[in-house]
Amino acid sequence: MTSFFLLFSFILGTLIGSFLNVVAFRYNTGLTLRGRSKCFSCDKTLTWIELFPIVSFLLQGGSCRKCKSRISWQYPLVEICSGALFILVFYFFPPVSAEAAVSTIFYLLITCLLIVITIYDAKHKIIPDSLSYSFAIVALAYLFIAPDLSFAVPPVWALLAGPIAALPFFLLWLISKGTWMGLGDSKLMLGIGWTLGLVPAISAVTLAFWIAAVISVVWMGIVFKKFKKNYEIPFGPYLVLGMYLVLFFDIRVFDAEAFMSIFL
Repeated sequence: MTSFFLLFSFILGTLIGSFLNVVAFRYNTGLTLRGRSKCFSCDKTLTWIELFPIVSFLLQGGSCRKCKSRISWQYPLVEICSGALFILVFYFFPPVSAEAAVSTIFYLLITCLLIVITIYDAKHKIIPDSLSYSFAIVALAYLFIAPDLSFAVPPVWALLAGPIAALPFFLLWLISKGTWMGLGDSKLMLGIGWTLGLVPAISAVTLAFWIAAVISVVWMGIVFKKFKKNYEIPFGPYLVLGMYLVLFFDIRVFDAEAFMSIFL
């Protein structure tokens, strides 16, 4: 794959990431996606040169050109992450044929959904049902597409991967009455289980817990200077990160054959 194509993938990802920022911000606010973006402080309608991903933020020094109010670092960070994810999708799932292009489109589509889920959960500590269910439906539908693009009935274990991966999170939510884990994480695991498969999904969850634990302890140490017992952590972003570590880099915590031998 040429450097030019990877650069194109990054630029495309930043442009779409910029749009997904708007989607996440306006979601469940009563605002539609119509209308030009405006400065939150002075209500100035932004021109295209003020909306160009990453570059506009840097050229403007991270502030509005009119009122000089600060622009959140969320915007360039999401754009950079989106660009990086698009590079990884095109690199690991290149559209070299019509059949391969379906995989590329699938992973790009779920990436867009997961980016919005990550932003929304990080800001509001909740995962909207419509987003998690959309991800789950797309992931489940993809299981029924054979490599030659014909209809195929997936193996039973592939169909059960989503519900089984989601079950522990549902039980944690049920037993704790929502104090240990949100129900949205369980719904998110449906799509992750169907995307990765059962054993890889368990690896993704384990990685998510490890990373969340380390980052949370460090964050509380820097911000609060102490450990806060009841500190609420949006876990969805860590589940998404764990999923991508397994999907792209095949990081496995469990041995698949040893795990499946328990049930077979």
